[in-house]
Amino acid sequence: MPELPLDDVTLHYDQSGVGRDLVWLAAGDHPGANWRRWQVPAFEPGWRNTTYDARGVGQTSSTSGPPWPIEVHARDVARLIEAVCTPPVALAGLSMGSLIAVQLAHDRPDLVACAAVMGTCVRKTGFIWEWEEAEIRLARNGPGLPSDFATAHYALLYYPAAVLGNDALWAELRDFIASDFGERDPAMLAAQWQACLEYDSSAILPHTTVPIHAVAFSEDVQTPPQRVREVASLAANGHYHELQGLGHGSAFGHRPDEVNACLRGIVERYLPPTS
Repeated sequence: MPELPLDDVTLHYDQSGVGRDLVWLAAGDHPGANWRRWQVPAFEPGWRNTTYDARGVGQTSSTSGPPWPIEVHARDVARLIEAVCTPPVALAGLSMGSLIAVQLAHDRPDLVACAAVMGTCVRKTGFIWEWEEAEIRLARNGPGLPSDFATAHYALLYYPAAVLGNDALWAELRDFIASDFGERDPAMLAAQWQACLEYDSSAILPHTTVPIHAVAFSEDVQTPPQRVREVASLAANGHYHELQGLGHGSAFGHRPDEVNACLRGIVERYLPPTS
């Protein structure tokens, strides 16, 4: 992977394809490479695709330690876009990546043509606050979950019953979940998720003129659809999409074609693909 040295961080990124720029922003504790198995191939040819590792995950290295608020992550992406893309770009994010996309769309509208934000929310409250706070405490106060338990635990949070009840499909996806969640750095997990827990976009969404397309999954227990709908409702230029029967991580191996078709429909409205 190429790298971009900045003041206090060296961002590792990958770029492929030809056309207008589409930048992928990964979920918390996910490397950017996760997009390259099921998503990026569906957007090549047509767009130039950029994936990257955020601070705290993958090959990116930061000389300054956490906390890294979402605003810091957004600045990192802005500098990456300025260095290796031709703005304005389309953004596609999931979970933490969606929070970064919203912040960047607000802070640097000159860089962003549109943002497709999946599995997102305005702020963490109620159950999703309690769950994420408990995850952070567990990561900070001990060694974290044993790898076999972590694989099962995060599978429940990522996939709907249609996956977990299908032995053949689960056998295909188990290694993906285990590689991301079975072995993780508890301190870095806590740092990324703390940024998500503290983030609140309620003040900026009404003033964000970049089109924000909020994509919900009907079986998402991490960010239920009503949370995603609130993002679209608050955004000055908000749009809501809901995909039925999918969970938080269904883009990865469960029903990626449906997710990709939704994203493609959004992106090509603003940045038509090259022929």
